[in-house]
Amino acid sequence: MEKIYIFGHKNPDTDAVTSAITLAYLKKELGYNAEARILGTINKETEFVLKHFKVKEPAYLNDVKLQIKDLNYHKNCFLNRNTSIANVYSYMVNKNITGVPIIDDDKKFVGLVTVKTIFREMFQADQTLLYSSLDNIVEVLKAEVLNKAEDEIRGHILAATYRSTTFLEHEELYDDSILIVGDRHSVIEYAVNKGIKLLIIVGNNEIKEEHLKIAKKNKVTVIRTILDSFHTAKLIGLANYIDNLITNDSIETFDENDYYDDFVVRSAKLGHNNYPVIDKNGICHGLIRITDIIKKNKKKCILVDHNEEEQSVLGLNEAEILEIVDHHKIGDLTTNQPINFRNMTVGSTNTIIYLLYKESKTEIPYEIAGLMISGILSDTLALTSPTTTSYDKEAVTNLSKLLGIDYKEYATDMFKAGTSLEGRTKEDIIGTDIKIFPVNGKKIAISQVFTMNYEEILDVKEDYIKILEDMKKNRDYDLILLCITDIMQNGSYILYSKDDEENISLSLGIDDISEGYFLPGVVSRKKQIVPNIMSIIK
Repeated sequence: MEKIYIFGHKNPDTDAVTSAITLAYLKKELGYNAEARILGTINKETEFVLKHFKVKEPAYLNDVKLQIKDLNYHKNCFLNRNTSIANVYSYMVNKNITGVPIIDDDKKFVGLVTVKTIFREMFQADQTLLYSSLDNIVEVLKAEVLNKAEDEIRGHILAATYRSTTFLEHEELYDDSILIVGDRHSVIEYAVNKGIKLLIIVGNNEIKEEHLKIAKKNKVTVIRTILDSFHTAKLIGLANYIDNLITNDSIETFDENDYYDDFVVRSAKLGHNNYPVIDKNGICHGLIRITDIIKKNKKKCILVDHNEEEQSVLGLNEAEILEIVDHHKIGDLTTNQPINFRNMTVGSTNTIIYLLYKESKTEIPYEIAGLMISGILSDTLALTSPTTTSYDKEAVTNLSKLLGIDYKEYATDMFKAGTSLEGRTKEDIIGTDIKIFPVNGKKIAISQVFTMNYEEILDVKEDYIKILEDMKKNRDYDLILLCITDIMQNGSYILYSKDDEENISLSLGIDDISEGYFLPGVVSRKKQIVPNIMSIIK
């Protein structure tokens, strides 16, 4: 079953992280191979939540771009270096491929052999040399073993094709000679007495018992084939180890984790058709061909707490989106086919997921309930945000009973852990929860930080303004704003790039706006700030 990645947005907050985990659990209970992931470093609040309910932090997901492992390449397509040339050729014919990676006994890649390599060997190489296993020779020549002296044969091939007397007078045999002979018993006697390496009797002819005894004594391997001399001489070279054809030429290889688009670019420049797939340890996984790139197994994804490409994982356009569960405005994502899209006007994605559990009649375990209520309390500021709905309140009430907690006390502890600025850089404070909103071809960046110690930021506000202005310039933002939300005062202070003051003043309807201005009752970026700014951006 293919894996389904479930993840929230970049710069993950508590609702995004816990939504991924709670939905992944539900999907697994329903029979899917789902896995929660995160797209960035979790914040202190989320860290507190996961530790409190003893839940492991999801693994980081760098991208969902197509990789070679997502293509239908020829997995486990390789042959051992001790395979015969004949078997390698048959393998390629049966697989309808023109090349095959060659490996050693540890599956490490040693070279690539192509049909062209084999043909060149057949027409250009010295066909009198043989180095292979006895098993390979027997298989290729359809032979039987009459006497086995060695498992491996290395020597020079010679065929006794003329009169016995002529052969005995003019040919010298050595201990590395490999002789092809028919029913010429005088030649056979000469060969076994010389202690040659291998005697091949063709035409299924007989060998005298006395000659076989000499062969055993002198450690001469003897085999018999049904083939005639011509076909034996023609085929025996194909019994050689394929390793004999491996050269030191540089072979282009790819890793399973290499990206599809990189493969397309590199292979186009190289102009070959066959490329071994090996890992960083040199272990061969198979063969990828240019024709294999047609069929792709795109990574399967479910998005939670966002539905805009800018906020999502790298390579999303190369993946298959199966489902979206979100409580934000409809963004710019498009799909090639219908999907399940659950979007509701509620304060938290976890509220929707809570309803999904109820609809599927799936029991909510203690730790999952803990993550759910944490996500809802975080996004609704303990049910005080204007985004809070009756669905959020009902979920918190029921989850509180299941957990046996006072949600207000728990929320206070969670916010205290999450709003501490200790040990954090100014860049980190701005970047932890920044979201990008595309508007009429422009990019609006709005960062929000929740804290009970807003003075720590406002006392050095000029430093923060300088960072905002640098970010706007370096990242080509058309407007950037930092909201410092004070949970206890139920409002937000704002900082911004100085040249954005007119637009911010106009969008919020405040004539005397200034850096550090306090917006009473404004705690929701999504509902109270973003719509106003988007309405004046042209």
